[in-house]
Amino acid sequence: LSGEPALGEALVMNWRAADLDARQTAMLEFATKLTEAPAKIVEADRAALRQAGFSDRDIWDIASTAAFFNMSNRVAAAIDMR
Repeated sequence: LSGEPALGEALVMNWRAADLDARQTAMLEFATKLTEAPAKIVEADRAALRQAGFSDRDIWDIASTAAFFNMSNRVAAAIDMR
């Protein structure tokens, strides 16, 4: 969607090595934490997103997108979907 194929490749390989702005980095840090340690999400994590310019609706969208991919990947793994 960015029109930058190199950015897409960097995101697939390791988003932390991609050339991202602070807003994009905050979003992906949150999505990563939500994926790896959802019980550790606290108000400070949401506050960091707000500070980066995200609204509460944006936070809902970020969380919903990450949760959907997490759920669908787990279902696919559980049934050995190819």
